[in-house]
Amino acid sequence: MIDLKNIPDIHFFCAGASEGETELNSFDGALLAAGIGDTNLIKMSSILPPNSQEVKPFRIAPGSFVPLAYAALTSNEPGETISAAVAIAIPKDRSINGVIMEHENHAPLEYVEKKVRQMAENAMQMRGITDFTIHSTGIEHKVKNIATAFAAVVLWDSKVK
Repeated sequence: MIDLKNIPDIHFFCAGASEGETELNSFDGALLAAGIGDTNLIKMSSILPPNSQEVKPFRIAPGSFVPLAYAALTSNEPGETISAAVAIAIPKDRSINGVIMEHENHAPLEYVEKKVRQMAENAMQMRGITDFTIHSTGIEHKVKNIATAFAAVVLWDSKVK
């Protein structure tokens, strides 16, 4: 039997980009810009739990362990465009799980977001699910020195909020 008390029941999108003195500093700055910079990230595979509800981003206590699916790209090529995007395919039948896809590329956001939405659609087709909606977000950044673009879907248990 599945232990439902360990399954996140809410989720939200976040995204940020930042320059930094080093690659790690630019990644840290992108997390701060996304609103989750003072947390410990736990990268998850790409399943949206059944019945999860999208909420507005909220502040998570510093030091918290935060499960999320994310895309991130760092570049040190001045003038280069970098983008990161995430998409969620949500079945109409909310009792079954959805799928989260992530994509990053040295390309404009329009291309990256289109690609990640197609990936989400393909994942649903592979599961035989035909009635679903797709939500997505992303961020684009033109590199000045060293920069990171970051986009994520944070999964959370509303009882912890």
